Amino acid sequence: MQSKALWLISLLYGFLYSSSCFFAADTTDDIKQLTRNVQKISSPGTPGQICVFGEKAFVVVVGNVDDGVVMPVVGASRLGKGRVVVFGHSGYLGDLPTYREHDTAKFFQNSMSWAAGGRENPKITVIGDNEFKGRMKSIGLTFTENKLDASELLIANPDQILDTDVERIVSFIRNGGGLITAETGWGWKQLNPNKSLHTGLIANRILNKAGLAIADGTLNDNAPDGFYVGKTTPEFSHAGKAFSMIESQSKGGLKPGGRNGARQISTSIVGAMNALPRNESSWVPRVLEFSKSQQTSTIPSSKKPIELDNAPARIAMVIQSQDEKTLPPMLVKANPAAKIFPGFVPTEVKRLEYHSLNLNTGTPGWHSTGLYAAPGEIVRFKLPIDALNMGLVARIGCHSDTLWELDSWPRHPDITRSFPLKRASTNTACSFGGLVYVEVTNPRKKTVNIEISGAVEAPTYFHGKTTVEDWKATIRNRKAPWGELVTDKVILTLPSESLRKLENPKPLMDYWNRILDLDAELAGIPKNRPRPERIICDEQISAGYMHAGYPIMTLMDQKFHFANLADLQKPYGYPGNWGIFHELGHNHQVDAWTFEGTGEVTCNIFSFYIMDKLCGVPPKDFKDGNSEKFIEHYKVFLKDGKPNFQKWKSDPGLALCMYAQLQKEFGWDAYKKVFAAYHSLKPEDMPKNDLEKRDLWMVMFSKTVNRNLGPFFRAWGIPVSKKALESIQNMSPWIPPEMKELVKP
Repeated sequence: MQSKALWLISLLYGFLYSSSCFFAADTTDDIKQLTRNVQKISSPGTPGQICVFGEKAFVVVVGNVDDGVVMPVVGASRLGKGRVVVFGHSGYLGDLPTYREHDTAKFFQNSMSWAAGGRENPKITVIGDNEFKGRMKSIGLTFTENKLDASELLIANPDQILDTDVERIVSFIRNGGGLITAETGWGWKQLNPNKSLHTGLIANRILNKAGLAIADGTLNDNAPDGFYVGKTTPEFSHAGKAFSMIESQSKGGLKPGGRNGARQISTSIVGAMNALPRNESSWVPRVLEFSKSQQTSTIPSSKKPIELDNAPARIAMVIQSQDEKTLPPMLVKANPAAKIFPGFVPTEVKRLEYHSLNLNTGTPGWHSTGLYAAPGEIVRFKLPIDALNMGLVARIGCHSDTLWELDSWPRHPDITRSFPLKRASTNTACSFGGLVYVEVTNPRKKTVNIEISGAVEAPTYFHGKTTVEDWKATIRNRKAPWGELVTDKVILTLPSESLRKLENPKPLMDYWNRILDLDAELAGIPKNRPRPERIICDEQISAGYMHAGYPIMTLMDQKFHFANLADLQKPYGYPGNWGIFHELGHNHQVDAWTFEGTGEVTCNIFSFYIMDKLCGVPPKDFKDGNSEKFIEHYKVFLKDGKPNFQKWKSDPGLALCMYAQLQKEFGWDAYKKVFAAYHSLKPEDMPKNDLEKRDLWMVMFSKTVNRNLGPFFRAWGIPVSKKALESIQNMSPWIPPEMKELVKP
C-alpha cells in the first residue's frame, strides 16, 4: 500500500513538473533517420554553435564548449508540414574535403532525405552565388536555381538570402518543403562586426520560426577530427528545456545535477538569448517575464563576480545588454557597473566642445583619437559629405571580448558599442563609456577630417609626436580612467593609473617597436605594417590568460609590466615577457606552415627569436631548452618504443624541441629563408590539407639547408608522404647526433 502511494505521488509530481515545463515532441524517429549508419562527421575548421530552443526543435549533434559543457553543431526542427536542418559551419555545404571525411556524406544525404519528408531523391533548388552552386555540383547534386514552387528541398547559403525571400521560404517549409542551411556564426560576426546575428543574418528570421538560430561561440571536436553522431545529447543543450528547469527551480522544483548541469543550463540559455531577437514570439517573452519576476544583482566585480549558478542574474544581464545595445544614444544611461569597470569620469572634468581628427583611411582597423567617452554621455561625430559612404564606424570602448560563455563574470560580459558613420552628424553613446575610436572598414588612400565633441581627453602618448615634457607635465595626468601608448607598429591600452607612473614613454615604445620589428624580420614581412598591433589589458578575457587577435587581450596583472621598461625586460626576474611574445607570435603565424598539433608551437618560434635577439637568451639556453633537456624530453617521448605523432602533437613543449633543434643546427637565417619562400608560393602551390602542410614544411626546409630532413622527421614521428621523401632523397640525410643513437632503425 505504501509502495503504491509513493508511486502515485511520484507520478503526480512528474505530471505537475512536466506540465509546468517546456514540452518537446518525441523526436526519436527523426533522430534515427538523420543519424542512420552515421557514427562520426567531420569538423571543418572551427565550427560555430547552433541554438535550439523551440518545442519541435531538437539537437542532433553536439560539440564541446569546454569540459562538461556542450552546444549543438547540428540542429533540426519541424515547421508546419516541413522540416529544417541547420549546421554550425558553412563548410558542411558542399566543401569536398569536409564532405568526404568520416560519415559526413552519408549524414548530409540523410539530412536531405529527412528534410524532404523522407524522399530519397528530392527535387532540389539552391539559393547562393556561383561559388556556392559550384560546391553543390561538386558533391553530385542536381538542382534548379531559386525555383521553390517546383522543389521539395531548398539548400541555401544564408548570406545570399534576401529580405524578400523570408516569407516565401517560411511558406514553402510550412507547406511541406525542407530547408538545409549552414553558417559559422562567430565567423560571420567577425566579417560583420557592426551587425548582430539575430537581426543582420536574415536566415535567422526563417530559422527562428522553427525554434532554431545560428549563434555565436566556437565548438571543439568531441571525437578525433570530428564529432560523434548518434550518442545521447545532454538534455539541457536544448535551451528551451534548460529554461524550463530554471523556471521549475524558482518554484522549488527539480534542480540540475551538479556543477556541470548548472553550467550547461546557463550556457544554453545565455547563448539563446544572445542569438534571438527581442521580438521572437514563442520563447523570448517567457524569459523576459521570468527576468522581471526575479530580484537580481547585475553589478559584477572581481570581488563579487556573477557566477554560473546565478541564472536569474545572468538572464537579466543578457536582457539588459540587448536593451542597451539597441537604445538610441539620447536614451542611453550610465550602467552602474561601469563605475567598477572600466571606470567613471569625474563630473568636473571638461567635456570637449571641439576636437579635430585627421584620419588616414588607408590604415585599416581602429584609429585612436586620444579621447574617452563618459558612461551614458553623448559623443558627437561630424564628417564631410564625401566621407559618408566610406564605411567608417565610431567605436566606444576597447574591451571587445565578450564573456557570455564563461563560468564567472567579474565584469559585465559586453561593454562596447559601435555606430556606423553614415551621416554628416552622428550621436553615439555607450552605457559603459570607453576610449573613443574611428574604425576604418574599407581602406582607401584619403585623409578625412572628423570633428568630435562631448568626450574628455585621455592620457595618450603618440610616439614621435608627443613630447616627453608635455607627457610629464599634463598629458599623463588626464582624468579618463584609460589611456594609450601609440606607435605605428603597436598600441598599448592601459589603465591610467599605470600610465601616470611612466616618466618617459620614448625608450619604452622604442623597445616595443623593436619587438614588432623582430617579428616582421623573422616572418619575412615589411617592418612598416598595414596597421599597428593592439594590446589591451582587461579585467576578464574570453579565453586563457592572454589571447592573440586584433586586439591581443591580457589580464590586468600586466598593466604595470607593459608600461615599465625595466619590468618589461624582466617581469618575473627572468629576461623577456614570454607571454606577450607568444601572442604576437600567433599573430604572425602562417596557416600553410602550421599543421595540426603546432598551433601553440610555431608561434613560439617568434618567442624564441625575440628572446634571442632582444633579451640575449638563445633557444639552447632558454630555461629547459638546452640540448641535455631536449634529450631528456626525447627519452620520455620514446619510452613506449617508437615515436608517436599523437603524443607529439598533444604536447606543445615537446613539439617545440624539434623546432629549437632546427634553429640550433641551421640558425635563424634558415627560418627566415623558409618563411620568405612561403610568401612567394602561388595559390595553386599552397598546401590543401594537413599532410600537404607537413610535406611542404619538410621539403622547403630541406631544400633551404640542402639536407635531407626525412630521418629527423621520422625520429619525431611526423607523418610525411613517400612522394615528399623521394623529392629530397639525393640530399645528405641529417639527424642531431644526440638523437641518432636513440632512434631504432
